[in-house]
Amino acid sequence: MKSIFEVENLKSNGHYALATVHDDIVYVSGQFSIDPETRERKYGSVEDETIQALNNMELIVEAAGSKKEQILRMTLYIPDVELWDRVDAVYKEFFGEYKPARTVVPTNKLHFGFKIEVDAIAYI
Repeated sequence: MKSIFEVENLKSNGHYALATVHDDIVYVSGQFSIDPETRERKYGSVEDETIQALNNMELIVEAAGSKKEQILRMTLYIPDVELWDRVDAVYKEFFGEYKPARTVVPTNKLHFGFKIEVDAIAYI
């Protein structure tokens, strides 16, 4: 088992790893819209936050030796079900023809006031 705690300037800020690799499976912790160079929170439209969170997830997956086309499952957390279609449009553009298994979970407020959090499971 291998834990990844830092990718570029993305770092875990609590008692967790950005990702854990076990038996060629990558488990990526929840990612927000954080600038991977400055570590600053990037608030914006749900579309802007979605693409940044997905890009961060992709950086971590690649650092683990995988790629977005090898993601098996995604979970997306949003604070309002009304955002679903807007998030789905960005998600579809990000993945193109590739369609990993996915769950979108409408929830209450997300940490730090973000509009989306994503996590992933990929294979190497």
